[in-house]
Parts: sequence; structure tokens; C-alpha cells
Amino acid sequence: MTDALRVFTAKRFGNEGSAPLYLRVKKLVQDAVEQGELKAGDAIPSERDAADMLAVSRVTVRKAFTELVRDGVLLQRRGSGTFVRGTASRIEQPLSRLTSFSEDMKLRGLKTEADWLDRSSGLPTPEEALKLSISPSEHVCRFHRLRRANDAPLAIELAVIPHRFLDDPNVVGASLYDTLELRGFRPVRALQRLHATALSATDAKLLDVPTGSAALFIERISYLPDGRTVEYTRSFYRGDTYDFVAELSLAPEMRP
Repeated sequence: MTDALRVFTAKRFGNEGSAPLYLRVKKLVQDAVEQGELKAGDAIPSERDAADMLAVSRVTVRKAFTELVRDGVLLQRRGSGTFVRGTASRIEQPLSRLTSFSEDMKLRGLKTEADWLDRSSGLPTPEEALKLSISPSEHVCRFHRLRRANDAPLAIELAVIPHRFLDDPNVVGASLYDTLELRGFRPVRALQRLHATALSATDAKLLDVPTGSAALFIERISYLPDGRTVEYTRSFYRGDTYDFVAELSLAPEMRP
């Protein structure tokens, strides 16, 4: 008998108490995950089987599972079933350091991968032309990627580079910054803005989290030593994984 079946056939679930049945089913699963009885990746019985084991209705189980998916405890995969979601370890990202995603993850000993969502060349959007300080007629390369570390999806990134610095999107491999550095166009300074947002259904599916999950939206404009704008990037980072850290110090005029 699997761990999941043991949890759902345990005698500890009963009809005592005043809490609605679906909340008791929900707590049963939450407690099992917190106590290690259910582990990341474990398959959960179907709604019908769980309802039979717990002697409750399928509607009750469905409501409990829906809330557990919303809370990030369970993950439902269409055609595959329901599984315990792994708890992602948090990553601290200093705001004062200009590095690429690949460099950040390698510093932490993590294996990086990228799923290409788009790698193309074309005219910039009005916003891209403005951010990059280029003419609307100057072509750009776009690099839209789902960034992974140790197989876990962590960020969705869209980087835009003017053709004057990189005119063939297909020459970029694992690291865009490595490619720019080989051509002598590695950025040395950047302005970065970030704010909290809720993920759309499309982005949430890519990042393997429930729709509406918290995320950090980051917009970055990067510059070369001579002040030219070399990169415009828009990214969504999983809110349950990233902590952006900034070191603050007292302004010189305020120091004793």
C-alpha cells in the first residue's frame, strides 16, 4: 500500500467536530504533507477513490482538492492525476549585482536549463524602441525563455537586444551574457524595477504554480561602459522561490 493510500484509509478521519467535511479532508492532506507522510511527487487517489476511502461525497473531496491546489499543496496534471507539490527552496538574489540567471544558479551549484518559447528577429515594439533608445526601424533579437534550475521552473524571461550588438538569435546557447561578452558587449550597469503581480493562467502553467499565484515582475535596462543601451528584459519570477535582497547604508550626509 502506498503512503497516499495509507493516509486516506487511516482511521483518524471521522465525522467528529464542527468543521465542514471538506475542511477536514483538506487538513488531513495538509497534516500528512507537513509530517512527511506524503512527499513531493506522491500521487494522490482520484476524487472517487478518496471519497470511497473517507466515506464522504466526491463533491466534498473535489472542494478540498481545489483549495489544496490553490494553496500550492497539490498539483493537478491534466490526464495524469493529482500529486503532492514539492516545496521550492528559496533563493536570495542581491539587487546590487549584475549577473545573468545562469551565473546566479551556477554560483549556487544548481544545474540550469532553458526552454525556448521564442527566439526570433524583427522590428521592435514602440516600448522596446523607447527602452533601448533605438529607431523603430532598427531590428532587434528577442529571447523568450522559461528558466529552470535543477529541473524546477523558476522564471520566465524575455530579453531584447538591438541588432547592432547581436544580429543572429540562433548563436545564443545556454547564456545570453556569455554570447554578448564574446562580442565585447557585456553589460556593466543596469536599472531595474520590480513589483508584485499575480500570474496569468498561461504564465502560471509555465511556472508550474496555480493561476493567480504571486510573482515578481522585473524590468531591467542594461548598459555598456560607454552608456549605450544593450539589453531590455522583462521577467516573471516565482514569488514562492525568490527573495530579492538589497543592502542599505546610511547616506553620507546623515552619518555622524
